[in-house]
Amino acid sequence: MFYTWLFQTLSGLSNLSGVAIAILFFLAWVVLWLPIAVPLAIALKWHPPKPITVAQKLPLLASLYLLAPLVLWGATAVDGSTFASYGLPWNASVLRSAGIGILLGAVGIAVMFAIQYSLGWLKRSPMIDDTTTEPAKPALLPTMASTLLLGLWVGLTEELIFRGFLINQLQRDYAPWIAAAIASLIFAILHLVWEGKENIPQLPGLWLMGMVLVLARWVDGGNLGLAWGLHSGWIWAIATLDTTQLLVSSGHGPQWLTGAEGKPLSGVIGLLFLTATGAILWGIWGI
Repeated sequence: MFYTWLFQTLSGLSNLSGVAIAILFFLAWVVLWLPIAVPLAIALKWHPPKPITVAQKLPLLASLYLLAPLVLWGATAVDGSTFASYGLPWNASVLRSAGIGILLGAVGIAVMFAIQYSLGWLKRSPMIDDTTTEPAKPALLPTMASTLLLGLWVGLTEELIFRGFLINQLQRDYAPWIAAAIASLIFAILHLVWEGKENIPQLPGLWLMGMVLVLARWVDGGNLGLAWGLHSGWIWAIATLDTTQLLVSSGHGPQWLTGAEGKPLSGVIGLLFLTATGAILWGIWGI
């Protein structure tokens, strides 16, 4: 009896527009997450819109993203799709494209920071004296391993949701580029959940990042491998540099160019970096 009702309900939902299905997806995701998030936020002593620390953000993000596959599975039942139709067929070509994307993303970040270092806008972090009480910096190799795993997980989850499911739904109602622009705007705005108004300067950069990742899916034949790899490579490189503090701001570079410390997408260099990445994707792979 229950399964008959469930099947009939899901069959009815499949007649909804792509926008309606996307809204239902995000509502279901939030409803499932709130009973976990509220007590967890209280335990972590985080009260929005108060800025969130990394130690507070990671458990909340983990709880949210662990629910994502369950909600996405429900979405496939509603619209009769599969993860493969969202761009994740789980074959060798996806993994190969992901590897290329990781390399391109990490090298791109390295080049961007190297340029700023050569201009004197970044400097090497001073070594910590053993006699001080300041905590030692994390070791580089273990940090790189942990941030790579984090990048792969976060990158895969966000690509499957925003460049997979959401793009597919929006393209049912809009032209591809309009769907891409809307999905990228949603992607950018949702970043305000964690850091509130402090993240507003990064909104144009986050939107452009979303557009570049949509382009990565398109040039990869509709698969998410390249977009997943790019996203993961960016997270890997940025998180490694932030955690180890290998390079820090020298205070000499104008913030309108470099972006606020810890927010490279709020500066012109970050926007140029994303534009160059998009040009490379277009030039090498085309559409």
